[in-house]
Amino acid sequence: MYQRTLLLLCGILCGFVANQGHAQDRAIPERPLIVGTKVAEPFVIKKDDGSFTGISIELWQRIAEEMGLQYEFREVGLSELISGLQDETIDVSVAALTVTAGREQQIDFTHPFHTTGLAIAVSREGGITSFLQRFFSWNFLLVIAGLCGLLLLTGFLLWLVERKRNQAMFGGTSAQGIGSSFWWAAVTMTTVGYGDKAPMTLAGRVIGIIWMFTGLIIVSSFTAAITTALTVSQLDSSVRGVNDLPNAHVATVGNSASAGFLTDRGIGFSTTANLQSAIEGLAKREYEAVVYDRPILLYLSHHEYPKRTDVLSDTFERQDYAIAVAQDSPLRASLNLALLRIIAGDDWQRVLRRYLGDDSL
Repeated sequence: MYQRTLLLLCGILCGFVANQGHAQDRAIPERPLIVGTKVAEPFVIKKDDGSFTGISIELWQRIAEEMGLQYEFREVGLSELISGLQDETIDVSVAALTVTAGREQQIDFTHPFHTTGLAIAVSREGGITSFLQRFFSWNFLLVIAGLCGLLLLTGFLLWLVERKRNQAMFGGTSAQGIGSSFWWAAVTMTTVGYGDKAPMTLAGRVIGIIWMFTGLIIVSSFTAAITTALTVSQLDSSVRGVNDLPNAHVATVGNSASAGFLTDRGIGFSTTANLQSAIEGLAKREYEAVVYDRPILLYLSHHEYPKRTDVLSDTFERQDYAIAVAQDSPLRASLNLALLRIIAGDDWQRVLRRYLGDDSL
């Protein structure tokens, strides 16, 4: 009885192992896999000859080589990366595809191979036109008007104490005297001091000393402001973070994770067919901000419009990039094993640094 039970258990175990072997065989189809992809630099980059490269592509190539898979790429739209797996027109989706709860209900994902978040791109000033616009703004003109008023007040006080005892320099009609004292206040403030006008009374010289020190402070402040404007790239946008988005004209790619983020928070936005169109619109100031995955925003902003757009430093709404397969696909387990082995190696870290740089890892 004992021997019979042992033989039965051995038979069950052998059958289980055989079934696992057959399942593993079914996980690797004999035909070439159809791999859907979509250009999203730096994860998927289309070269001039029509071939693909990029972070996601290099990862898939390593996985396919390790598993001995035959495949061919098929370029599709973002929605087709999901629907194609459902209707079995593609076997695997390899792109800049983020894992979301909504997508997980329709398809399956491998383990993430890169984790980042959403970010905000804004337009920034550049060139002589922006420089002039910044300095000849309404606020700048108000400052100039205030300075002229201060010069006029100082000159008027000097004229009051000098007009009788210093007729040679501040005499004549009231308009001529005040004009001369205004000229004296201007050249004294700028430390030019031509010497053609100078106070002679004690009260006038006291006013002159006070104005000299006041002028030094004013000139130093103006110099610092001009230096900052010439050397520091200042954002030409009221958007400084997520909290500013509800009051800004925002754009993102339709049906993307960033579109879902904006919708969930009740933030209005315009949709574009691709990120290239969104960034181009931002550079032309058609939009005030573009929300999308940080590494893709950084790559496109820095490569296409480095002097006209910038990406804010804040990262929000975690984004996990993964490879997608159909629900309950037998490929998933094997892909996970190969993926985990590859991304754990030093060679994969070098791939990331090559595309993203040290600051973006």
